[in-house]
Amino acid sequence: MTDRYGADVLSGDWRVPKRGRAVEAPAELGAVVEEVMTDWCGEIVAVDRDLDTVTLEDRRRRRRTFPLGPGFLQDGRPVILTPPVRTQAPTRPTRTASGSVAVHGARARVARASRIFVEGRHDAELVEKVWGDDLRIEGVVVEYLNGVDDLVEQLREFGPGPERRVGVLVDHLVPGSKESRIAEAVSRSPVGQHVLVVGHPFIDIWAAVKPDRIGVPRWPDVPRDVEWKKGICQQLGWPHSDQRDIARAWQHILSRVQSFADCDPALLGRVEQLIDFVTDA
Repeated sequence: MTDRYGADVLSGDWRVPKRGRAVEAPAELGAVVEEVMTDWCGEIVAVDRDLDTVTLEDRRRRRRTFPLGPGFLQDGRPVILTPPVRTQAPTRPTRTASGSVAVHGARARVARASRIFVEGRHDAELVEKVWGDDLRIEGVVVEYLNGVDDLVEQLREFGPGPERRVGVLVDHLVPGSKESRIAEAVSRSPVGQHVLVVGHPFIDIWAAVKPDRIGVPRWPDVPRDVEWKKGICQQLGWPHSDQRDIARAWQHILSRVQSFADCDPALLGRVEQLIDFVTDA
């Protein structure tokens, strides 16, 4: 008996649209697509990856911008426009964080005998972030001292000499301060001619970071009877109950430093001076 109704109309994928299912397609410049809701047809002339948009220019050179994604036809077939695949590697920086000319592919130089000493871990981390590339090229090692009260004794143990210079970066090196007296004692010591002690005027290296980088017009004033870092966190409304809070606060500040432009010139000149001193040996 002949089947008057033919094949089962529900067999197969009966939900498929007449033009087929949409497939992903990169929004390549120059491709012509149509936006189905507005019937706007035009050439892709711009793709904004940050905004996830595509701009189409029609034959009258009018332009409209639409969100990337579904809702387009290309050659009559539905497509889901996606950002085009990058074919070119990101441009390599031409400058280091310190502003020096970047030397790509160069190996770190074997460490010199000369050293740069800084007061603490935070000082060392900031110097590394801004001048790290330059220091590796020059073979200069930065060490932190956990304070400068015993600097004369530590230098005596290190044994500076003509080929073994030491540059020291000191916090709060202002006339009449404890740090200035220590620097004078070093210069009068037997190793003084091979040591250069310089410093910035800030109570702590934190304040060498420009305050607007963390969203404040200036660093807050902290009473003398309050530990400075804890006082800064308290004034800024940050957690400050223990050392872990202080460490997190510093990492937040350090994350805002991308180059020398984020630091006060009073620090920049002193570090450059120390690098010149220890690499001149």
